[in-house]
Amino acid sequence: MKFVLLAERAAPVLFPAAECIVVREVEELERHRDADLFVDLDFMPEKTRVAALSRVSALSRVSAPVVVNAVTTTIAELGHPFIRINGWPGMLERTVHELVVPDAAAALQVAGLYERAGRPYRFAPDIPGMVTARILAALINEAWYTWQAGVSSKEEIDTAMRLGTNYPLGPFEWGTRIGLNRVVALLEAMGRNDPRYIPAESLKKAIGELKYD
Repeated sequence: MKFVLLAERAAPVLFPAAECIVVREVEELERHRDADLFVDLDFMPEKTRVAALSRVSALSRVSAPVVVNAVTTTIAELGHPFIRINGWPGMLERTVHELVVPDAAAALQVAGLYERAGRPYRFAPDIPGMVTARILAALINEAWYTWQAGVSSKEEIDTAMRLGTNYPLGPFEWGTRIGLNRVVALLEAMGRNDPRYIPAESLKKAIGELKYD
C-alpha cells in the first residue's frame, strides 16, 4: 500500500503500516499513479492547486482519494470531493486523525485505507474547523479577550488552563504553536454565522506584529 505525501518540510510519521513517499512539488504527484492515497499537507485553496490535485486523482491507477489539509475551507467551498484533514501543527501527531469526507462512498474508501495503514480516525462534519480546531480557536480567542480586559497575564492564563483542565498547553501557547494567522482565519469564518466567534482585536493586532513563513 503506497501513500504519497506532499510537504515542503519533513512530514511526521502518519501511517505506520503504509509505504509513505514524500514529495515537495505538486507536479511530482503525477509520477506516482500507482499510489493508493495522496495527502497534501501544504494545501492552499487556490484554483491551480485544486485543479492539479483533481487531475492527479483522475490519472491514478485506482482513482486514489486526495486528502487535503483544509481546516477552515469546507468541501462544499472547494467544489471537489477531496477529504479534509485537520493538519494544524500538533494535530497530525495525535493518535486519531480528524477527517471530513464528501459522501458515504468516500467514507468507506478512506476507512479501509486508514485501517490497513494502522492509523485510527474519526469523521467530523463539513464545517469550518471540524471539531477540535473549533474548540481550540474558541479557547484561544476567549483567552485573548480575557487578557485584553486586563483580567490576568498571558502566563497566568496559560498556567491556569494547564493545571485546571490538564491541557498539555495553555491557550496562548496553543496559539503560538498553531499560528495566530490560522486561528484568526478560522474565527472569522466561524464568526460569519455566530458573533461569539468574532476574533478579539488584540488577537488580530498580534498577527501584524508577527512574521509567518
